Amino acid sequence: MGRTGSAARLGRTILASTMILGAAQAVLADPALRDDGANWPAFGRGFDEQRYSPLNQIDKRTIGRLGLAWSLELNDVWNVSTQPVAVDGVLYFAAGFSVIHAVNAVTGELLWKYDPKVRGRKMRMAWGSRGMTYYDGKVYAGTQDGRLFALDAKTGALVWETLTTEADDNRYITGAPRAFNGKIIIGHGGADFGHVRGYVTAYDANTGAQLWRWYVVPGNPADGFENAAMAMAAKTWTGEWWKYGGGGTVWNAITYDPEFNRVYLGTGNGSPWNHKLRSPGGGDNLFLCSVVALDADTGEYVWHYQTTPGESWDYNSSMDMVLATIAIDGAPRKVILHAPKNGFFYVIDRETGKLISAEKIGKVTWAERIDLATGRPVEIRGARYENGEALIWPGSGGVHNWHPMAYSPDTGLTYIPVREMAGYYNDEGRDPKTWQMTPNDVLGLRGFFDDIPKTAGTSALLAWNPVTQKAAWRVPTPGATNGGVLVTRGGLVFQGQADGRFIARDADTGAELWSYDMGVGTQAPPATYAVDGRQYVTILAGWAGAPMLLGSLSAQHGWVGRAYPRRVLTFALDGHAQLPPSPPPSTTVEKVDDPSFIVDPALAERGKHVYKDCVICHGTAVVAGGYAPDLRASHVPLSASAFAAIVRDGALENRGMPAFPELSDQDLEALRHYIRERARYEPSFAAQLGALWNYLRLLVKMQLARWGLI
Repeated sequence: MGRTGSAARLGRTILASTMILGAAQAVLADPALRDDGANWPAFGRGFDEQRYSPLNQIDKRTIGRLGLAWSLELNDVWNVSTQPVAVDGVLYFAAGFSVIHAVNAVTGELLWKYDPKVRGRKMRMAWGSRGMTYYDGKVYAGTQDGRLFALDAKTGALVWETLTTEADDNRYITGAPRAFNGKIIIGHGGADFGHVRGYVTAYDANTGAQLWRWYVVPGNPADGFENAAMAMAAKTWTGEWWKYGGGGTVWNAITYDPEFNRVYLGTGNGSPWNHKLRSPGGGDNLFLCSVVALDADTGEYVWHYQTTPGESWDYNSSMDMVLATIAIDGAPRKVILHAPKNGFFYVIDRETGKLISAEKIGKVTWAERIDLATGRPVEIRGARYENGEALIWPGSGGVHNWHPMAYSPDTGLTYIPVREMAGYYNDEGRDPKTWQMTPNDVLGLRGFFDDIPKTAGTSALLAWNPVTQKAAWRVPTPGATNGGVLVTRGGLVFQGQADGRFIARDADTGAELWSYDMGVGTQAPPATYAVDGRQYVTILAGWAGAPMLLGSLSAQHGWVGRAYPRRVLTFALDGHAQLPPSPPPSTTVEKVDDPSFIVDPALAERGKHVYKDCVICHGTAVVAGGYAPDLRASHVPLSASAFAAIVRDGALENRGMPAFPELSDQDLEALRHYIRERARYEPSFAAQLGALWNYLRLLVKMQLARWGLI
């Protein structure tokens, strides 16, 4: 049986290698992408974004010898969600607010560091940098205040810099730029924070000169359309969508295809999320939540496939798009493998954009299936919260989020970090005829202010066969958020987990073969590379970014507060370095209080709405889940003057706490009352029973809607 399985795997490897030869030759034209896999120069390693390494020095037989080669503490940055890149013995990564580090990949010695000095309002976006890229002797990264810059890879000197957004708009950059054919392409985020019309821009890699820009959604028809694609898209919108921006940001996924000389964009959600407000007369709202193919030289539209027409749940398609050649009906087919938020796994013909297959990879209640004849989802009645409110799977976090998946041509499997977590949607009191987007109502939905319990979500690592559209194996992972993955020719899948362990699994079975305690959880994806014939694996660890905002769901891992490290860990066979000690995880919150402080319920209610700008870092319902301190345990809110100095005047900006100069004395006082109210909150049995009743009520309501009874 073992010999037969090995022979079959060898046959798949030979077939896959033959089928992708043309693509490999085009990719390897870039000297940084040698066929020996020594370098990891971009977010997905190669143009195909497979996150597959041909290195096999570390394999199933030798994995037991894997040990820490070196580590580097990052005490001056707060977010380390980034994908590292490695070229010719140098490791590069963007930590915190896109602070670029160059490190000797063998010793961990810091070679140089460049701080783009992000300041002001954009510091409030706590996602941090997810990645960067190396190309032709330079490293490229974006910043949260919308800049794209190039540095000399040897010295860290600034080569050029350009503002890709508009000054003081709601756009920001957290994703990794991509490089191809002498160009750098970048998108942006921001559709969840106000008026934003999404676009991508291509720049000259040597000079930073803009070459072309492509908008994702149409603007005001009275201003004319930039191209025929925008005129076509406008026919799928109704009302005055341009007043709200429309959304469609390309904040993460961009894939270059050298075989067709195309760029594929994974486009974002609508702005506002609520379709009834954004486009009150209906319509698919192109090119939201789509895979869009553009000519790489000109930026002209080629084709599109929309995963979620008329989206209304934040089901963006900004998740990675992997290029592969797989056997469909016995013949090789060039495809895109795509697992967006909405819970389906799509196989798309990348020459034509035609859907080949689509199946659910997790719990999905908004749609029954994807109709392969039309390519459209068969939606379940009630999913668009047309009955006032709805509990939907997945929620806005998706079944698969930005944490990248990997594809192995050896096993033929795609390895996906997945989660199951519901979303609550309610547009009560919002009439399309009168609704206006305001800072307190950007999404067009009723706000959700309650803590998220640790039982609200689960996660897993899923091995999915894109040919059969079935799971090969699935293993649970801790909590509801875990890191991206890579897979190697050594038959290993590497992933960092929320519980602080770095895991290597058997790519065939999912069995855990090796683990290492990093001293803190992570969501960062790892990289592997080789220097002088020795294979290394690197991952950044530190609990910050998106996991911080999920309240008790995030806090369950015990990494709350600045006491926990942010660090780089690099492993190799027979490594014997010692990791510096760090505090053990703790789920205990030592709340502080002043008995003389009398909470005014009206002020606390007002403070609940002011607090919306604090949620990303300090957690929903003032339950911190990551690097930022838990305000219920902080003495600062007990002092009006200290609170104002930090929150409004920016006394701790150098530690990552942005200033909020627009807050009035009344706003600050309301915040203090809300924090005190939350610090004293203890859920009663009646409150817990009421929450359970509301949950069950929503489930029954959704089931009745599916049956057509309401």
